[in-house]
Amino acid sequence: MSARFRSSRRVPAAVTACAVLGVAGLFLYDLAAVRAHRPGMGWRRELARQLERHTPADPGVLIGGGVLAAAGAALLLFAVLPGLRGILPMRTEHAEVRAGLGRKAAAQVLRDRVMEVSGVRSVRVRVGRARVGVRAVSHFRELDDVRADLDAVLAVGVGELGLAHELRPKVRVNRR
Repeated sequence: MSARFRSSRRVPAAVTACAVLGVAGLFLYDLAAVRAHRPGMGWRRELARQLERHTPADPGVLIGGGVLAAAGAALLLFAVLPGLRGILPMRTEHAEVRAGLGRKAAAQVLRDRVMEVSGVRSVRVRVGRARVGVRAVSHFRELDDVRADLDAVLAVGVGELGLAHELRPKVRVNRR
């Protein structure tokens, strides 16, 4: 299974559900009170008076509508975007088992492997979803030899990570 990990987003969903439930309960209680021939709640009468005085073109109404629209767009964006992009899915033999490896952990493993190459003084490794970026500084060997050794070490290292999708290495070697 190579499905990407997604965050559960329990807290935003719970907060939104509680807010909607509270507002709906308040409206339902007020509606039942009015149907029972009792006066509406004070906030509802005040809101009706305010709505009589203010038009949709008033700055306060526009700002309030903009804030509510931005909050709704943010909630929709949170619902659509995948979370946990920092976890790379790993190959598994069983369908019910899911395994993942953090990008920083994968970068650290590959960095340790690359530092073992002869002639490498320092290295920076960045692991993306599809690519491994390696910037190495060589100090006494030919750059082409170091690059060839780095390509070989990265090919083995990326294969040993056991990821569901193979990462393409991009190697840069230079001197100070």
